[in-house]
Amino acid sequence: MPIKQTQEQLESLLRELCRLPHETEWVEFKHNNDDTPMIGEYISGLSNSAALVGKQSGYIVWGIDNDTHEVLGTSFHPSTARYKQQELESWLLQKLTPKVDFSFNEFSTVKGDNVVILEVQAAGHTPVQFDGTEYIRVGSYKKKLRDFPAKERELWRVFDHTPFEQQMAADHVEVEQVFKLLDYPAYFDLLDLPLPEGREGILSALSSDHLIEKSDNGQWNITNLGAVLFAKKLEDFRHLSRKAVRVIHYKGNSRIKTIREIVGNKGYAVGYDGLIDYLKTMIPSNEEIGRAFRREVPMYPELAIRELVANAIIHQDFTLTGTGPMIELFENRLEISNPGIPLVDTQRFLDTPPQSRNEALASFMRRINICEERGTGIDKVVFETELYQLPAPIFEQTDKHTRAILFAYKTLNEMDAEDKTRACYLHCCLKYVNREPMNNTSLRERFNIDSGNSAIASRVIKQTVDAGLVRLYDPKANRKSWKYVPFWA
Repeated sequence: MPIKQTQEQLESLLRELCRLPHETEWVEFKHNNDDTPMIGEYISGLSNSAALVGKQSGYIVWGIDNDTHEVLGTSFHPSTARYKQQELESWLLQKLTPKVDFSFNEFSTVKGDNVVILEVQAAGHTPVQFDGTEYIRVGSYKKKLRDFPAKERELWRVFDHTPFEQQMAADHVEVEQVFKLLDYPAYFDLLDLPLPEGREGILSALSSDHLIEKSDNGQWNITNLGAVLFAKKLEDFRHLSRKAVRVIHYKGNSRIKTIREIVGNKGYAVGYDGLIDYLKTMIPSNEEIGRAFRREVPMYPELAIRELVANAIIHQDFTLTGTGPMIELFENRLEISNPGIPLVDTQRFLDTPPQSRNEALASFMRRINICEERGTGIDKVVFETELYQLPAPIFEQTDKHTRAILFAYKTLNEMDAEDKTRACYLHCCLKYVNREPMNNTSLRERFNIDSGNSAIASRVIKQTVDAGLVRLYDPKANRKSWKYVPFWA
């Protein structure tokens, strides 16, 4: 969705729309008709039609003669309008599914005529409904989408072929505004490239990575990829403001009392290192963790945190509105979640190369070394938790989110049966992908069990076998040489 526009930009947009020879699928002219349900139907129809014809936005313009496109002025004032005892925008938003960004821009022309331009974001991943019905524009007429199955099929094809990163965060932006909205020096710093002397060189570089693109009128469009990576302030892009990473620090082990909460406002590439540094200041240290450390170390390994935060950013489902990546710190655990259910079974995170909804975002994050190469990140998370002698992490799926949980240090005696079997399973997976066997000896090393207590490791292995998570590699082998592999191997 375009950024909040100035008076000059609105007047320029008005002139551009009025030059159209007639109403189109993505533009509707009105004089004073302010029927609220009608406006909601038009929001649905214009949003869907804009997506269908490749526009970033659809528009309703009040104060314009429908035939001549002469500016007449309007008595419609959306800022003060109410419907069913609610503010107009609030009532309309409640009736739209999925939520789509729209904004009423009310201004006076140089001649003193009141004009209102309603700008509606193009549908992004599914047709927009108003009050349970999907609408479409057929020429200059608003119709129910279900009555035009060919257009509905074509609209779904558009959704299938337009990744989130290629959609526009802001369109028809002047060069100065591009430089104001995006932290372009960070782009060159992170890629270890010299900053070009002229602005044309800067624009060419940003364009080559599809962070911006030239618009039809000679201005620039900022893509979602450019905004989520390099926005100076994500709140400048209305539909991306809720995609900022939230960090919440709780007292104790519940969400009842919050110690502090911050919301990162920078693009992910620009703000990533600062986010990690802030987390490091929040996370307490331990003087001794297991057998490996007799010094003050962070409670959670930094490499594991970096990888899981990067995963939450990269693999989120941007089509889920009103939610973004979240990091929650409790006394005994760290939870990192992102919107969207995983594309890979959570039990196979360690061995399966990740599948990303946002491949362009993932590729760029790898180029600037924010995340690991494909398929190695979760391996490192599990390895680090073993090195720190921590309980095994949990990877879980909720109705609409994916969550990774790191746990503070526990002795083996403090771990419950579920902790032990989960650790045994992930240890077995890690050994398998490294082409090494899991056996009693390797598990004793993982849990720091003395060689004289091998029966403890045997009991954990048996519990994990009984749970169906690992299996004996060769049942005919001598008991002393038994090896184990994951259930899926």
